[in-house]
Amino acid sequence: MGIFVEGATLDGGPAGLRIEHGLIAALGPDAVPEAADERIDGAGTAIVPGLVNGHTHAAMTLFRGYADDLPLMEWLQKHIWPVEARLDDDDVYWGTRLACAEMIRTGTVRFWDMYWRPGAVARAVTDAGVRATIGPPLLDGGDPARIDEVRRAAGEGLAEIEANASPLTAPSLAPHAVYTVSPDSLAWIAAESERLGIPVQIHASETEQEVDDCLAAHGLRPVELLDRVGLLSPRALLAHAVWIDENERELIASSGATVVSNPVANMKLAVGRIFDLGAAREHGLPVGLGTDGAGSNNSLDLFSDVKHFALGQKHLARDPAAGAAPQAMAIARGELAPLLGATPLEVGAPADLLLVRTDRHELGVGALDAGLVYAASGGVVDTTIVAGRVLMRGGVVDGEDEILERARERGRRLGLLG
Repeated sequence: MGIFVEGATLDGGPAGLRIEHGLIAALGPDAVPEAADERIDGAGTAIVPGLVNGHTHAAMTLFRGYADDLPLMEWLQKHIWPVEARLDDDDVYWGTRLACAEMIRTGTVRFWDMYWRPGAVARAVTDAGVRATIGPPLLDGGDPARIDEVRRAAGEGLAEIEANASPLTAPSLAPHAVYTVSPDSLAWIAAESERLGIPVQIHASETEQEVDDCLAAHGLRPVELLDRVGLLSPRALLAHAVWIDENERELIASSGATVVSNPVANMKLAVGRIFDLGAAREHGLPVGLGTDGAGSNNSLDLFSDVKHFALGQKHLARDPAAGAAPQAMAIARGELAPLLGATPLEVGAPADLLLVRTDRHELGVGALDAGLVYAASGGVVDTTIVAGRVLMRGGVVDGEDEILERARERGRRLGLLG
C-alpha cells in the first residue's frame, strides 16, 4: 500500500504524487493512485521540497528564553555551559523531540546537530521521524595535553550514535571551535574524519574576537588554522563563517568545504557582520542555511530565517537583486551544498517533502518562491513527509502536547523554568 496526494499543484500546474516504500513512485499530472493507496487531499496546496537546517543544537529548545540579550562569550561561559554540565539523557532526548516537532511543523526534513549525549539525540530523531547528521561536541580547552579526552569523547560519542542508529541518522565529528580545541586535537579529528569517511562540523569565524584571539595565539586566522591542520575538506561544514577574508574564501573553495550561514542567531548575538553570500558564490563555495540552537535564535523556523538571510544580502550588497528568492530557497533546501543531503523532488528519490498552503494570504497571490521567502513563515506548512512517512497532516504533529509537557518537566529540573 502506498500514499497518494491528489489535488495539489507542482510548479504551478495540477499534479499527483504517489509514494511507495518511502520513495517517490510517481509525480506530475499523469500520476495516478493504486486501489489500496492511502489518499491525502492536497487541494489548496503546492508540493515543494523539504528544508535542510545546516546547523543547530536541537536540545537547546530547553534554553529558549534563558539568558537572552547577552554577548556570545558571556552567554556561553556564564550561563549555558554551567547548565549543560548537568544535562542527562532524558533532558537531551525530550529537548530534541521538542525541536523535531517544531522543525516538522515548520518544514524542516533534515538537520545537522552538534550536541551532548548524541545517543539520546539519535534516539529522538528516529522516534520523531526526521533525518539528522549528529556529532558529539569535542573540546580540550585549547590544551593539547588533553587530546586523549578528545579521542575518548569522539569514540564514546560515535559509539552512542551507532547504538541508536537508524536509516534516518548519520554520524559526524563536531569539534566546537578553534578557541576551545587545540591544533593537535583538530589535526587528529581531521585524520579521524578521513579514516572513517564521516563529516566534521565546527563553528568557524563567528565573531571578530575569535579571529583576533586566533591571530594572537597562532599567527593565523581561524580558517587558515583549519587549513593548516588538515581539517578543510569536502567533508567539512563550517558554521557561521561571518568574519572571513578573501584568502580564507579561497582556502574553503579549494578544499570543497561547506559554509552554513545562521543570520538570525548572528544578528541576535550582534556578531557585527553579515555573511557575504555574493563573495562566497564568487568563489564557488557551497552554502547552506541554519538556525543555530533555540537558545540563541530562538526559533527553528527556517522559513522565517530565509527571509532574514535574503534581506541581509540585499542590505550588505546595497542591491535588491542580491539574495534573490529562488536562490535563497535553494539554499534553505540545501540544494547549493551537496554535503547537506538535500533530497530532490523527483521520481525514485526519498519522499522528503512538504505540502504548503497556497489558498491563504501568504501564498495565494504571486510567485511561489517569492511568497515562501518574503511573505511566509513555517505556518504555511500543512503536511510534512519524511522517508514516505506522514509526520504532520493538516498542521497537526502527533504527540506534540506530550512532547511539550515532558520538555517543560526537563526544563524545570534544570532550573530553566519557573
